[in-house]
Amino acid sequence: MKTLAKSAMFASIAALGLSVAACDSKQENATEAAAEATRDAADATADAMENQADAMDTKTDGMDTAAENKMEEKADAVRDAGEKKADAMEDAADKKDGGAPG
Repeated sequence: MKTLAKSAMFASIAALGLSVAACDSKQENATEAAAEATRDAADATADAMENQADAMDTKTDGMDTAAENKMEEKADAVRDAGEKKADAMEDAADKKDGGAPG
């Protein structure tokens, strides 16, 4: 009986989550998709920069060169900027759609 009650509770929560998600406008969904694409692009750029940084250090001595560290810092900054931009896009979409996060 407890299993049935838990299953019913989870089903109710899932249905509620889907109904809230369905309340988003097409415009909000498009903006959130664009925000995710922005986030993904920043991650891809940062990953490429980190790979480039790794290629700078030809020794496997556990010590990073100054150039490698600087490139990794730049990669972190790109990733952070992409995340902030995507978050701002999502926040703006939520405000246009009544303030409820999607």
